[in-house]
Parts: sequence; C-alpha cells; structure tokens
Amino acid sequence: MTDHVSAKRVSGNTLQRAELARRTGCNLETIRYYEKIKMIPDPPRTASGYRVYDDSHVSRLRFILRARELGFSIDEIRGLLELVDRGTQTCAEVKERTERHLIDVRAKIADLKRIEKVLAETAEQCSGEDVPECPVLEALAS
Repeated sequence: MTDHVSAKRVSGNTLQRAELARRTGCNLETIRYYEKIKMIPDPPRTASGYRVYDDSHVSRLRFILRARELGFSIDEIRGLLELVDRGTQTCAEVKERTERHLIDVRAKIADLKRIEKVLAETAEQCSGEDVPECPVLEALAS
C-alpha cells in the first residue's frame, strides 16, 4: 500500500529525510538538529506520519550548510534566515552582517598566525632527540 501525502500539505516533489541528506550532503543527525532548533521548518507528514521534504527544504538546507562552511554561527545564520523569511532583507543589511562576520574571521586568522609563529619557534628549539628536557613541554608549562 502506498503512503500518499495530502495535496494541501505538500506541493511539488517530495523526498524523505535520507534523500534530503543525499541531495545536500548533510547527515541525518544534522538535519534532525536543524529541525529541532527550528532552522528548518517542520516538514509536513504523510498520513502514516513520515516526514516529507520538498525543494524549499533542499534550498534552505543548502543555504545553512554553505553559511556554516563560511564560518557563520548558528545565530548569525538564524538572523539571515529571519530576514529572508520575512522578506525584509536588504543588500545593505546583509552586507553589514557579512562585514561583521568578516571582522571576526580576520581576527581568528590573526590569532592563528600568532599561534603558528609561537609553535614554529618552539618546535625549532626542540632537538627531537630522546632526552627528558623538551622545550615544547617547558613552553607549555610556563
């Protein structure tokens, strides 16, 4: 017996969660998490209770995943999605949010460069021999 979805609840192509995961490259647990924190709207269900997703879920999940790849936090992504959902986004507002994020990314890069320099200098001091004295451990302990 085939499980049909109410036409009032879903339009267009429908997918199960596994297919949504396959199409987006997102694992099932992550999809569940995004649903739980309300970043992905609750999908409609079939008469027997199975969740069914459509192209809007695919697009939204891809948006979230791409934003995560670019280092946006969950809260930052939620803010962008709220703008889109309300239809009130302006390029100026999105740019301002993006520039704030860019400042954070640049600060992290600067921190990583500083860390790299300290680690390289410390590793350079280490002989790598089988001796108990180790400049790396001493640097970490100080």
